[in-house]
Amino acid sequence: MLASLARTQRKIRRMSYTKEQILDLTKEQQVDFLNLQFTDIVGIIKNITIPVSQLPDALDHGVWFDGSSIEGFARVAESDMYLQLDLDTYAVIPWESEGDTVTARFICDVFTPNGDPFPGDPRRALKNVVAEAREMGYIFNTGPEIEFFLFKPAASGSLEPIPHDAAGYFDVSTDYATAIRRQMVKALQGFGIVVEASHHEVAIGQHEIDFQYSDALHTADNAITFRSTLKAIAQKNGLYASFMPKPIANIHGSGMHVHQSLADAETGRNVFSGQGAERGLSPVAHHYIAGLLEHARGMSAVLAPLVNSYKRLVPGFEAPVYVSWGQTNRSALVRVPRITKGRTQATRVELRCPDPSANPYLAFAVMLASGLDGIKRGLTPPTAAEEDLYHIDPRSRALTRLPTSLGEALATLQGDEVVQRALGPHIFERFVEAKQQEWDEYCLHVSRWELERYLPIY
Repeated sequence: MLASLARTQRKIRRMSYTKEQILDLTKEQQVDFLNLQFTDIVGIIKNITIPVSQLPDALDHGVWFDGSSIEGFARVAESDMYLQLDLDTYAVIPWESEGDTVTARFICDVFTPNGDPFPGDPRRALKNVVAEAREMGYIFNTGPEIEFFLFKPAASGSLEPIPHDAAGYFDVSTDYATAIRRQMVKALQGFGIVVEASHHEVAIGQHEIDFQYSDALHTADNAITFRSTLKAIAQKNGLYASFMPKPIANIHGSGMHVHQSLADAETGRNVFSGQGAERGLSPVAHHYIAGLLEHARGMSAVLAPLVNSYKRLVPGFEAPVYVSWGQTNRSALVRVPRITKGRTQATRVELRCPDPSANPYLAFAVMLASGLDGIKRGLTPPTAAEEDLYHIDPRSRALTRLPTSLGEALATLQGDEVVQRALGPHIFERFVEAKQQEWDEYCLHVSRWELERYLPIY
């Protein structure tokens, strides 16, 4: 059953469906249940399960739910809302379809009772900025490199950051997760996600699986599916997949470097490509880079949204520290990857500060809004930095530092109107409220480090 479902899934990757085709497909695949998925403002998947018998009604009228208990959604007095199924996201869930019961999923958009898109839906926020780009003649394409750790349970059964292996970058003999990553790749392929490569990363227990570059909404949907898929496959193997940015001190943390470019909406031509120009970048690409740098501090709270995120953004671990750009410079915030001669369609820029705890819908929305602002205003980036920025005096280059804490990042977000508009008033207010509470709780917490450092002395 599972093998035949996987073959069917590969044939139907990201197609456009009618309601009748969906009904026929669920019969053909003998689907029993449907998971209707959406995300809260911090990117956690929420889910409502319905039996397949309710699918015709769900397709015609949506599925109602109470939004008052969802992070950042609605207050009790305005709680009723409904899910509208995005038919193009239909997929059978591989690990929930291995026995006699088959479960499929739809990613959904959230609507208010009067039929308007809910302004607190992160997927809607991305759609809004993508529509703005389309009006300017652009399609926004992205490709995230999502890193993660595999941890094994402690002897007590509690969750601890105990690496599953002792391997390093691209290692083979000490990489105990090769077979597990292959299971993950097969499961991702079951969702129609085209995986390009997988490998062990720098830190012990750390891995990366890369999937195909595509339009931003498609990629954000895939990123959400990616995280839930890897967690499920890890659990089946008695492990825990963690997307925490810095789970272990003094080793590399996990990033979500986002490659991005703009294409002409009519021709599909990559408008970042500038043949013969320095670094192969067009004026549009330079304006876009300048926009990313202009709003880098303002969007940090969205791209690196945890207290823990700022323990990754420190010198020496290939994470950016300064607002800067350069070609192939992995200490820069924005990197311009080299491309094979003649492959101008691959011209892109890479933003290196996001981490995998970010909500991909909101992350892509604020990146795009920042880049478009650079294009609208004709901004010019500063001189590129090609040296190792970890070992220079930042004053000699007049470099601006990224925020060093979630508290600082929230303060800069509240001063950046472009990023706020990308989020929309509802998400902006609820996001800041939730993250400020997280920061306040952290500031009040007395850590083990503080007790060990100060209690014997003072």
